[in-house]
Amino acid sequence: MKTEWIEEDPLLFLVAGEPSGDQLGAGLMAALRDISDNHIRFVGIGGEQMAAQGLKSLFPMAELSVMGLVEVLPRVPRLFRRIRQTVHMIRCLQPAAIVTIDSPGFTFRLVRRLGNIDVPRIHYVAPTVWAWKPGRAKIMAHLFDHLMVLLPFERQYFEQEGLSCTYVGHPAAMGGDPGAGEKFRVEHGITGATVLGVFPGSRKSEVQRILPVFANTIRLLKSDIPNLHIVTAVISSVQTIIEKSVRDWSVPVTLLESGTDKRAGYQACDAALAASGTITTELAAARTPMVVGYKLAPLTMAIARRLVRVPHVTLVNLILGKNAIPEFIQESCTAVSLADAVRQLLIDPASRKLQITSLDEAIRELRGGAFDPPHRAAEVVQKAIIKNEVKPGLSGR
Repeated sequence: MKTEWIEEDPLLFLVAGEPSGDQLGAGLMAALRDISDNHIRFVGIGGEQMAAQGLKSLFPMAELSVMGLVEVLPRVPRLFRRIRQTVHMIRCLQPAAIVTIDSPGFTFRLVRRLGNIDVPRIHYVAPTVWAWKPGRAKIMAHLFDHLMVLLPFERQYFEQEGLSCTYVGHPAAMGGDPGAGEKFRVEHGITGATVLGVFPGSRKSEVQRILPVFANTIRLLKSDIPNLHIVTAVISSVQTIIEKSVRDWSVPVTLLESGTDKRAGYQACDAALAASGTITTELAAARTPMVVGYKLAPLTMAIARRLVRVPHVTLVNLILGKNAIPEFIQESCTAVSLADAVRQLLIDPASRKLQITSLDEAIRELRGGAFDPPHRAAEVVQKAIIKNEVKPGLSGR
């Protein structure tokens, strides 16, 4: 990795607000290094993975990693201070381009505050306007010069509002080494175990809400699943919570920490229990059948039920238009229900095979061809930086 930049190399300002965005940002940075022969500089806001690619974050990304009305309200003053701080930095640096990644609650307000600064603005990951708040598509057309979408059907919602879009594909759908799972089992001494992946999320608020239910699910399973072994991921923002819970599970646990080959860990699992989020797409790419459980704060859930217009929360199910992955949301997210569904996947080969067939179908849709998504996204950004060929800013800014 290049450690010293030439001042004339273009400066890209990136903003990620949560771990999934950090992962996307790191992939984009690596691809940009590749196609520019390292002639690019990075600055902005990100997490551990973007830091590993050379980004020094303006402030800890964890401050932005919050979801839901009840959870956001106490943090509003700090979030607005961080917006002002970030706007000031962008105006001082005058980067070659700005790439905001998901986290619309923060990134949209940030870009609006930038006003008429003459810098190309690119957003990575479309908000789910097809699920709720469709008016956001028109808002984005007045904020951004270009949008990079992960799903093939998303372009139409934004192009009809005049926003230039590129379908880049979903990086989480990229496959790994087919033999990595078995190698992981050998290296960790779990070749004869029944391996269950347990992934309770990446935001502190969601982990605190979901992890106790997942822990009780494990307790129900360990009595009738012989040689049960748990694999779970740990990121810094929730590490203390997960490590404390793990001590009470009374089953062997392998932790996927930073730097671990997480894709190999996913492949090593016979089945998984996961919160809704990017992890479900990563598990699908690893061909690991799963059960999804999720809980929101009661007030947040009441609002969501009035606004959300889709029947599923898992991307694979949305792509396929069916409940290929069992989903247990809010009141139905109980240890008994989850344990019954997970047990079915662990003991019934036919159930596993049926779900894996559906996972493969969805992943083919999400990959969008042979060219990998991070490099597709990098070419869009490179075009904006070097050729400045994104559309002019709109008068609504």
